[in-house]
Amino acid sequence: MSKINLFKNGLKLMLMMVVVYIAYAFITGVLLFAFIATDDNGYQKEQSVERFYGQKEGPDRVVLVEDRYQSGLTRLDLISNAEKSLDISYYTLHEGTSLDIFLASIIEAADRGVEVRILLDGLFHNLRGDLKDVIYTFYQHPNIELRLYEPLNLAKPWTFNNRLHDKFIVVDRQKVLLGGRNIGDKYFVLDPAQYDGLASNDRDVLVIKTDNADTSGSVVYDVIEYFNLLWEHEYTDISVSSLTNRQQRNADKKREELRSFLAEQKSKYPHRFEQEFDWLEESHPTKKITLIHNSITRFNKEPRVWMDITKLMEIAERSIIIQSPYLIPTSSMKEYLNLANVEADTKVLTNSIGTSSNYFAMSGHIRNRRDIVDAGADVFEYQDQETVHAKSYIFDERISLVGSFNLDSRSAFLSTETMLVIDSYQFAAQLEDEIESYIENSLLLKEDYSYASSEVADKKSVPTFKKITIRLLSYLTYFFDFML
Repeated sequence: MSKINLFKNGLKLMLMMVVVYIAYAFITGVLLFAFIATDDNGYQKEQSVERFYGQKEGPDRVVLVEDRYQSGLTRLDLISNAEKSLDISYYTLHEGTSLDIFLASIIEAADRGVEVRILLDGLFHNLRGDLKDVIYTFYQHPNIELRLYEPLNLAKPWTFNNRLHDKFIVVDRQKVLLGGRNIGDKYFVLDPAQYDGLASNDRDVLVIKTDNADTSGSVVYDVIEYFNLLWEHEYTDISVSSLTNRQQRNADKKREELRSFLAEQKSKYPHRFEQEFDWLEESHPTKKITLIHNSITRFNKEPRVWMDITKLMEIAERSIIIQSPYLIPTSSMKEYLNLANVEADTKVLTNSIGTSSNYFAMSGHIRNRRDIVDAGADVFEYQDQETVHAKSYIFDERISLVGSFNLDSRSAFLSTETMLVIDSYQFAAQLEDEIESYIENSLLLKEDYSYASSEVADKKSVPTFKKITIRLLSYLTYFFDFML
């Protein structure tokens, strides 16, 4: 047999192996989830929403962090003022100025003795290419540990869907910053003149454990306990176990690059690093704050966050306000909620096709949003020049939820998700004002799913290519809503 024939046969074999693997990955990583049962550990029967309500002022105060620029400065302030520990958990990191400042500030904190633990999603952390050296730099530092939740395992495609979607920072076991923002320029826009992408409007809450005589009920401890659960979990692995000589050199180089970059930023933009925040002065009192999160399992999780949200929707008496980047209430989600049982006036804010950059999610949104409209909710689609990425709920002007949970099947059944349930009339009022400011730049969906006219907002134009692509995708994703 000639070398050419051997090459052709080898190529055919490789192609066959690729096709076989793709089929294997599709069956076990996608189709399997349509048939496998959802975990049921009795959470819905055991947990009552009454636990979200407090009777007197609790040990935690809360600050709403809404503005993009302020949210970046908030992170700088918390990291730069940390004295003992930082526990950091994020879904994804986007290359750019904001990330470099974030990474350099972590190294600076560790240099002064702060113990840092960083937990990132194992697939979407983005510490690859030039950023790969950051992993080596963290490994070298005696005060930094980096772990990855469910890293890539090609032999187990079903693990591809078990994603860490949490976004929070715990500082000195005294403060928690939690919300929907990942780390990247579009979430903070530190320098609008240098950022011309689609900015993302998101939301964080800063929880401060006060010196209340009884701090045992502080949600800060619950967030730490949840972080420890993930940190020590069998699905979590160390990022690297040793470094080669070349990797050590690269780590040294990257560390010095980040230190120099931070020094340059402090010299060039001192106002970013010299802000003085009086967090207690800006905070609202709360009766109680509760952490809710999904179960930590592979395959279809017990949808604990969605269960709690649906219970709160059904007991709401006067009003419900919802904000989510998209609305994809799949049939599996509706098994936990009968929209006919929701009697409170419901207002929903979400993206329009024009503002969202997530083509796959919007392909499910344009089909499934009608269920919410048909149920009698007022659905407003944002029409401004940015996108809305925050995930929030307000019930009867008292109970607020803020965190990482999107109104879709992926957040309900597949990913880790965290939401803070905040019992505070004052906080709820401020949050409602912020959501209403977005609604002013939105259009109401009518019963025929067209837009009602508005004296303030104009329909944002959508490129023809985008409209056609999303429409075509909607026919494909019709069969895979459970993956959106």
